[in-house]
Amino acid sequence: MVLEIAFIEVHPDQHDAFETAVSKAVVEVLPLAKGFIDFQLHKGIEQPNTYTFHINWESLEDHTVGFRESDLFVQWRSIIGGFFAKPPIVEHWRIV
Repeated sequence: MVLEIAFIEVHPDQHDAFETAVSKAVVEVLPLAKGFIDFQLHKGIEQPNTYTFHINWESLEDHTVGFRESDLFVQWRSIIGGFFAKPPIVEHWRIV
């Protein structure tokens, strides 16, 4: 299993709309992706315009190839991408 953590900065005053859009994208898009396991959204306390996505995938390739190179990714970004203040930083993690 691989954990994707995406660090996202959202435009001020768009938090509620962003959170609603993420909920929609998680329900409509992510479950269709091969290797998707689960999703959590975290909001910054000290920096309230920041969020992290914690997405578990069966493998790194399920995210980096299967999802990122598919039409599902296009759908995902069309739902949530307009809220980004700058491009997300995405990193992958494994349990040791």
